[in-house]
Amino acid sequence: MVNIAGAVPQVDVLDMTDEQWDDGFALKLHGARRLAIHAWESLRKSEGSVIFTSGNSAQAPKSSFGAVATVNAAIVAMAKAFADRGVRDGVQVNSVLPGPVMTNRRRTYMEKYAPAHGMTVEEALEKFPAEVGITRYGNPEDIAELMAFVLSPAGRWIVGSALRMDGGEIKGV
Repeated sequence: MVNIAGAVPQVDVLDMTDEQWDDGFALKLHGARRLAIHAWESLRKSEGSVIFTSGNSAQAPKSSFGAVATVNAAIVAMAKAFADRGVRDGVQVNSVLPGPVMTNRRRTYMEKYAPAHGMTVEEALEKFPAEVGITRYGNPEDIAELMAFVLSPAGRWIVGSALRMDGGEIKGV
């Protein structure tokens, strides 16, 4: 089975099964939705915040990542709906759309991608940033710092926003 989150070789949007699509929605979208609903009363009482994690593919889908892009776009829409309710309940809600961040998941993906494209893992890791037009991979800390700002008093007025942080990979506004 193909993990739509990109941990195994790419599969074209026309080749993905209903089960693969359903798995992506069940894990990433519905898991986040259920957690937010479960926590909502506590968030309301504490005037808390929710940041849904999506991905930059929500704004630039590709055929080989059609399912993950669709799930990511759904998360952005869901975050906006929760943000609308959050205005009434005093809960700040946003989404963050990371781009290529160097994590174990990305390394695992590259370990499968590299041999399929006649490269070593190191070559694939080295070539990718230039191919997508960025200077480097993001670090998890980059995303954490953005989230920390959004959650800080200075970021409290950021509500219902989809904040993309991808090193410039997506060239749109």
